[in-house]
Amino acid sequence: MGTIAHWTCRLAFLCIFLTSPIMVHPHKLLSQVPFFTVWNAPTEKCATRYGVDLDLSVFDIVHNLNQSFIGSNITIFYSDKLGFYPHYTEKNESVYGGVPQNFSLHDHLSQAYKDLQNSMPDKDFSGLAVVDWESWRPLWERNWNRKEVYQQGSRALVRAKHPDWKPEQIEAQAKKDFEGAAQAFMEQTIKLGRVERPWGLWGFYGFPCCYNYQYKKNETYTGECPPLDVKRNNKLSWMWNVSTALYPDIYMDLSLKGHDRDILLYVQHRIMEGMRVREQVSPNQPVVIPYARIVYTYSMTFLSQEDLVHTIGESVALGAAGVVLWGDASYARSESTCLAVKNYLDETLGKYVVNVTKAAFLCSKELCSFNGRCVRRDPGSSAYLHLDPAKWTIIPRAELPDLNTNSPSYVIQMNNKEGRYHFTKPFKCQCYPGWEGEHCEKQVAPKPRQRKQMSIDL
Repeated sequence: MGTIAHWTCRLAFLCIFLTSPIMVHPHKLLSQVPFFTVWNAPTEKCATRYGVDLDLSVFDIVHNLNQSFIGSNITIFYSDKLGFYPHYTEKNESVYGGVPQNFSLHDHLSQAYKDLQNSMPDKDFSGLAVVDWESWRPLWERNWNRKEVYQQGSRALVRAKHPDWKPEQIEAQAKKDFEGAAQAFMEQTIKLGRVERPWGLWGFYGFPCCYNYQYKKNETYTGECPPLDVKRNNKLSWMWNVSTALYPDIYMDLSLKGHDRDILLYVQHRIMEGMRVREQVSPNQPVVIPYARIVYTYSMTFLSQEDLVHTIGESVALGAAGVVLWGDASYARSESTCLAVKNYLDETLGKYVVNVTKAAFLCSKELCSFNGRCVRRDPGSSAYLHLDPAKWTIIPRAELPDLNTNSPSYVIQMNNKEGRYHFTKPFKCQCYPGWEGEHCEKQVAPKPRQRKQMSIDL
């Protein structure tokens, strides 16, 4: 899965040695690697059951051993994998009290501690640590439709204690109790993770959310997050401040297929909302790592090349540290689905990932002294970090037998020196911790992580 990134020039070749970046501490990683792609799909059965090898390392795509959900590079905690998560089942049956204010935070954290030791035995775990809690949302107003049961359960608790209260009194107290407990559960869970595995990139899947789904009913779709939801996201400042990574999703519904403009605006503003709330955090800002898919949701319809530009390419250009490519068991459902995924990886996805990753490295080297990543000067522009095939050729290592086995998976050949870095002009630098200046050329004392000062309410 790679070696630490460095640069060497041999004759006419510019060689980039990429790593599996998660193999080093992420704070060192993110000060060295401009962009990375993580595979988070359980595709191990493609090799073990059907003999179809998805060779992700060829394209410098980070993945866990056996391409599992839980491992040393990325661990995703679903609701039954980290502590006791209060929720209702699909039949509205209460589990662990149903609502967070009806269950012991102490008991949850005690169990979460045990689960952490089992799921992350390495105390130096330095991968992506994603908590996926989707049954309820921490803001009262966002629990609509099937999630209204959490409002109903909260009201019932208050009504049982205060049967003589007026409806408006019950509503106000129920909201206060729910939001306070929801914050405590989420905040203390991340704090626990950061104390126990301080090098992990801790955050909640799907946050922040832009709620820009108006493309379904609006012919003049702008992609912008509704102003009300921007204000609501500001109320979650406690989450942004405790997280070391933000994991918004940029999944696309099949109804978007063929609507390139809507796709671009939809994805762009979801990532920009992540970058916006990130800026509210001081002194250590969380990185933004969007969750994407290689298919449209609830289908096996793969994204087109243009779709990849508007998802992965948009993420790189807007300053995301990386992107997670999530998938479910349907990828490995049969030999035919495995072959379809392999063909897409080999012919479309892999080549694009290599191009944008190496372009991000080149831009970081040329513009940011290798101490920062390139971001658009104008977030809404159409500038991308792409290598122009007229100036650069990406050659697989297999076609260069003289290179040793420790060489990079792909080598970049410089075809034309004139204007080779022209693609960096629409970009500026986002310096990594410990660096500042227009080109990230000035070293400053990095802010401490303050592990010992983080308190957990046990």
